[in-house]
Parts: sequence; structure tokens; C-alpha cells
Amino acid sequence: MGGQATRDQIIQCADQLFYQNGFEHTSFSDIAAAVGISRGNFYYHFKTKDEILDAVIAHRLDATRALLARWSAGGATPVDRIRSFIHILIANQAKIMLYGCPVGTLSMELAKLGHGAQGGATQLFTLFRDWLRQQFTLLGRGAQADALALHLLARSQGVATLAQAFRDEGFIRQEVEQMCAWLAAQAAGAPGPG
Repeated sequence: MGGQATRDQIIQCADQLFYQNGFEHTSFSDIAAAVGISRGNFYYHFKTKDEILDAVIAHRLDATRALLARWSAGGATPVDRIRSFIHILIANQAKIMLYGCPVGTLSMELAKLGHGAQGGATQLFTLFRDWLRQQFTLLGRGAQADALALHLLARSQGVATLAQAFRDEGFIRQEVEQMCAWLAAQAAGAPGPG
């Protein structure tokens, strides 16, 4: 395996382990074992765990931008595109019930640790917020677009947190249906968050 391929595999494995076990509870050894490389080879690519974290956050930012671009290209209307965001809870429900939201869990853990990379993790939320605001603006809700974006982002995070706590697939489906009904009301020009 080439140098870049090994580096990419380290980032992907670290991303998964940070999500499943948390940043603080994932060691160099855990990542090296998951990749199947020696610690010496590992240190050739990353000298510190913070370097890996920065690479994981950059990887997640790139993946999120690509996801948002796919939703933008694939949805005929702002409602269709926002519905794609809502339905990610269904698409990822098994992982969410086990580990929570990858964006929310990392951001919260880094905030608790007072870690300098917490701002980078929060950029993931900012990507979703900005994209949702743009969709609500296109929906004609310009003055309320940011408030609506934050409301939907907060609700999806709440659903992910409770889905992990209760491990209730029915709850996720019920909440997704309610968010879609709320979205339909917003498209019809109903008052803002609520």
C-alpha cells in the first residue's frame, strides 16, 4: 500500500474509531491495529493524536461538502433538498442508535475536553446551518431562514441524542414524519420555528 493510501486508511479508521469510541478513548494503538500497520509506520504519517484529529475533521468537512452538493444537485426543489437532510436520520438510524450523531458527539466531546479542535468540529454544524439557511431562503423564507435552519438542525440533533438513549427506531421514524410535516407547513408560509 502506498504512502497516501496508508494515510487515507489511517484517517478513515480513526474517523470510525473516534465515532464509535470517542476521541479521548481511542489510542494510537487502536488505530494502528485497525489499519494493520506498525506503530513506526503510523508515526511516519502522524506524530500526534491531534494531527490525526485535524485530518479526521478535514475529511469530515470534505465528505459533508460532497453530501450537500449531492443533495443540491439531486433535489428539484428546496423542500426536496431539505427533506434529504431530514431523512439522513433514517438512512443512518442503526449507527445513530448505537453511537449518536457523528457531528454532535465529536463536537460535544471536544467541547468537554476544552480541546482546541472543537472549533473545527463545529464547522461541520456550520456547513449544515449555512446550507439549510440557503434552502429556506430559496423557499422564500429569507427573514426567517437562519432561525428555521437552526431549529431544524437542533431538532435533528435532539432526535439523534434521544435515539441513542432509547434505541427506538419507531421514535426516529415518527420524528422524521413530524419534521417533514413541519417542513411542508414552512413551504406553505406558516410562522417560523415551533
